[in-house]
Amino acid sequence: MKIIPVIVLFLALLVGCKNGSNSEAAMQQNKNLVIANQFIDAFYSFDPEALRTVLAEAKTSRSGILFYQKWAECGHYEVLNRHQCIQKNDTLVVCPVTVKDDLMEALQLDLHVTDTFHLSIIDGHLKSVETSSNDPELFYEGRKWVRQHLPELVEEPCNREKQGGPTPCACIQATVQGLAKFIMAKKQIQDNP
Repeated sequence: MKIIPVIVLFLALLVGCKNGSNSEAAMQQNKNLVIANQFIDAFYSFDPEALRTVLAEAKTSRSGILFYQKWAECGHYEVLNRHQCIQKNDTLVVCPVTVKDDLMEALQLDLHVTDTFHLSIIDGHLKSVETSSNDPELFYEGRKWVRQHLPELVEEPCNREKQGGPTPCACIQATVQGLAKFIMAKKQIQDNP
């Protein structure tokens, strides 16, 4: 008869411990999602100081993400759908954001690209950020065409090895201009086979 209360007590303690670790994991996940959303807020505020603050411990990602923020600002990225950030594992949060931008307009596409930010968050600190997107193949084809046919347009503003680094505004503006010329050239070929 005394075994049953001991078993019940043991099970209660086991469930309590499990719930305790689950609540810790849930709290950490909530913290990570808060940090991820702070990053997205800072990125799309187009305020480099706000972004630098969020990237304080993401030293290897900082310059690339600050460049991309300015590129996005000068490319008139307009957030159309800020999807919920998703906790993939203990340290990875993924945040997809669908935007309207000058690049797709230059390509004359009725398409909105989704940029996805892959955030590594360790012990409550953003440690690194990587990006990916669902840019259409036409974008890559156009970019290649511009580098081959109009290198003078993009070489200087987009040169990542020049002193002081590339110029994000001039780079995206040159890229948009080049993509528009690519589409005109492509249409001429289609119209005059």
